Formats: sequence, structure tokens, C-alpha cells
Amino acid sequence: MKNTRVITQGALMLAIFTVLLLMVLYVPFLGTLAFFVLPLPLIFFSARHSFVNSLYVLLGAMVLSFFVGGPVALPLGLAFGSLAMVMGWGIRNQWDKLRIFMSSTFILLINIVIGFVLSIAFLNINIVEDGLKESKTTYYSLLEQVGQEPDQKFIESLNSSIQLIQTLMPAFFLGMAAIFALLFIWVNFPILKRLGVNVPVFKPFREWMLPKSILWYYLIVLLVSMIAQPEQGTYLYTAVLNVLYVLQTLMAVQGLSFLYFLGHFKGWSKGSLVLITIISLPLLYLVRILGIIDLGFNLRQRLQRKS
Repeated sequence: MKNTRVITQGALMLAIFTVLLLMVLYVPFLGTLAFFVLPLPLIFFSARHSFVNSLYVLLGAMVLSFFVGGPVALPLGLAFGSLAMVMGWGIRNQWDKLRIFMSSTFILLINIVIGFVLSIAFLNINIVEDGLKESKTTYYSLLEQVGQEPDQKFIESLNSSIQLIQTLMPAFFLGMAAIFALLFIWVNFPILKRLGVNVPVFKPFREWMLPKSILWYYLIVLLVSMIAQPEQGTYLYTAVLNVLYVLQTLMAVQGLSFLYFLGHFKGWSKGSLVLITIISLPLLYLVRILGIIDLGFNLRQRLQRKS
């Protein structure tokens, strides 16, 4: 009876997954909405059944993706199936939401890199480089239409920006994975809760605190960049720049979290917090410094002690 129930539920979830995948591939507007709930049936199954059964469903999702959309859709089945397994396994084992988010980000990052490599190897398509070249070509064609010569300084600045984007591709991939992981959690977890699945919740943003070890990593990378001074184009330069970019983003998040803590501590309105968020975007350098001070000197505890 139990095995029959598992097989029946697995088949039902795969059928729902296939319908959503068809919408993603062939229905323009609804496909965009279906994209964000595509892992939902597989998460639901993985949250209620064993890892082995979830693995069978993942294989089934990959096979169905191939039959529905051909070789191009196979990476979708792998990406969403593996993401659903991680999320469902985390829910089943009562992980906190932050751990599920970090695990989901890691899985999505692996899938993004795999998709990027396969697109170059088999389709000879480099999405990043092709997009940058197209933007450059569009700029030149616009200048030709208005009868102007390209400005040399602007061209040099554009080439430098393109080179920087290519260097920061690993950090961009990580950021993309983190954003999509947050979106999938934000969309799917409330639905799972309505379906009777006990999903975890995030702490309020004002209570987010990075581990203090992140501050030491940040200082070490800064020292390496200042002492070694790696040349542009080397592996060390790429590694240092990407790690530094990620750590600076984390420090900015820490600083913004402190501002929200301060707003809650002082009793500011939600409108004030929204205004602070908007103002902080062009002042991320200062927000990052605030995050470093908060992490290094426990500003929140000091404020609570004074009160």
C-alpha cells in the first residue's frame, strides 16, 4: 500500500511538472509565471518521501523533459529536479531557511556553470560574450545612423567595462544563483505551506548577522590584493577580484541589515525603511563600511546595552 501510494504521488507530481514545463517552453506569458513554480511539485514530493524515491522522480523529470522539449529541455529537468531535491530534503530534515537558501544557491550555481559550459561546447554559444559584442555593435550602428564618429575615450571605457564583466563572470553567476534561489523560495514556500508542508521561515532582515569569520576573509583578500598586486588577466587577479566582489556584497547586506535593526530599535516607520533602502543603493560604499563596523564591533549589542 505504501509503495503504491508513493508511486501514485510521484506519477502525479511528474504529470504536473510536465504540464508546467510545456507552459514554460511553449506559452509566452503564462510560461514566465510557470517558470517560478516549476520545481513546486518536485519539492512537494521530496519533502514527504525518502531521498531514493526523490532521486527516481528526478530521473523521471529529466526523461520527461527530454521527450517534451528535446535535448535543450534536458538541462531544465536536471536543474529544477536537483533544486527541488535539495529544497525538499532540507524541509524534510527541518533545516533552517538560511541553510536551504545557501544549499539551493550552490545547486543553482553548479547548474548555471554546467549550462554555460554545455552551450559553448555543443552549441558554440557564449551568452555573455555574444551579448557584450552585440551591445558594442549596437552602439557603433547608432553612432553611424546619427553621423557621428565613436569617441575614443568612451570606446576605451567600454572595452574596459567589457573586460571587467568577463573577469567577474563567476561572481555574476553566483549572484544570479542567489537571486533565483531567493525567488524560488519566496514563491514556492507559501504555496507549500498552504498544501500542509511545514516550511521554515527566515528571521527578520534586521536580525541577519554574518559570521565574524567573513570579516577576516575580507581583510585577508584585501591584504593579498595590496601585497601581491596581481596583473590583470592572471588567474590570481580573477580569483581575488571575484572573491572581493562577493565579500563586499555581503558586507553591504550586513550594513543594510544594521540600518533596518536601527530603524526597528528607534521605532521608525516602514516608509522610512523603504526610503533608507533607496538612498543606500548609490551609497553602497558607506553601507559596506557600516557593515564592517557592525560585524567587527558588535554595534547592535552596544546599542541594546545602552538602552
